[in-house]
Amino acid sequence: MALALSLGRRGQGRVWPNPAVGCVIVQDGRIVGRGWTQDGGRPHAETEALRQAGDNARGSTAYVTLEPCVHHGKTPPCAEALVDAGVARVVVAVADNDARVDGKGLEILRAAGIEVSVGEGASEARRDHAGFFTRTEVGRPFLTLKLANSFDGRIATGTGESQWITGPEARRLVHGMRSRHDAVMVGGGTARKDDPSLTVRDLGISHQPARVVVSRRLDLPLMGKLARTASETSVILCHGADADHALQKTWRDLGATLLPCAIRGTQLDPADVLQQLGAHGLTRVFCEGGGALAASLIEADFVDELVGFTAGVVIGAEGLPGIGAMGLSKLAAAPRYALQSVRHVGADVMHIWERG
Repeated sequence: MALALSLGRRGQGRVWPNPAVGCVIVQDGRIVGRGWTQDGGRPHAETEALRQAGDNARGSTAYVTLEPCVHHGKTPPCAEALVDAGVARVVVAVADNDARVDGKGLEILRAAGIEVSVGEGASEARRDHAGFFTRTEVGRPFLTLKLANSFDGRIATGTGESQWITGPEARRLVHGMRSRHDAVMVGGGTARKDDPSLTVRDLGISHQPARVVVSRRLDLPLMGKLARTASETSVILCHGADADHALQKTWRDLGATLLPCAIRGTQLDPADVLQQLGAHGLTRVFCEGGGALAASLIEADFVDELVGFTAGVVIGAEGLPGIGAMGLSKLAAAPRYALQSVRHVGADVMHIWERG
């Protein structure tokens, strides 16, 4: 199961809206088939592992990180494929909570006389499939917020200089994190100020995550990096219905996907933004700011994971804070997260926190 989990992670960021599943088939103590969900979500992990195993699948044990599917799509249901291949035993890490499956895959296997056990590697599998589960349960993607700060919590000097607070090792690791998410998201202010490409670079990876910008009025640089590459790598723009119609058309003509979102107060409603992204199929989103967007997501309790990179540099109170105003007057009302891990990354410290 540990191998199946590691195989499944190869699909993270590449298979949405499907889950990134891994499968290992064992015959007489020997691995005869390995598979993971392929780019775009098809073929599924079980199909790949069974294809590799061939006749050796008969009488074997299959280890799968998520309950095999039962719905017909571009390929037959994986539960039926396991039955047809003559697999004798199936070990499943976690059940699938998608309404189309939800235990039906396990029923098909058991009805065919296959021995089924559930729960091996469950905690790791729940984490690996957190984006899929979050989308099926509440309709939005799993959200990671990344912040790279000075020791005193600043992301730039008072003049706006920010390159670079953290070192090259931390920046390289961030590119790796981007590659394992379906999309990288920033606010409109960051897109205007920094003109980011939001791509994965210098890792030898050809696959790119979608780029999401949250901008009510779509007042984004039409000659910027995102506009110039929208026809090559997916750009998704979350905007208000009151955004200029000429700008909407211009961005569509450039190749961007536009998602109209509800407005709350003067800004886009973060709840509807995430619901729209979930409806679009995204399961794992990596948010890199800016401060106003980060504050709205934290205030609405939509941040599932915080990833912080802290550098040993002090900027001072005149510097730009990483998170915007949240209107807190009492410490008891401040959102709290549980520390999961801490480690050195070059000269910096990376710390990961989860919702408490």
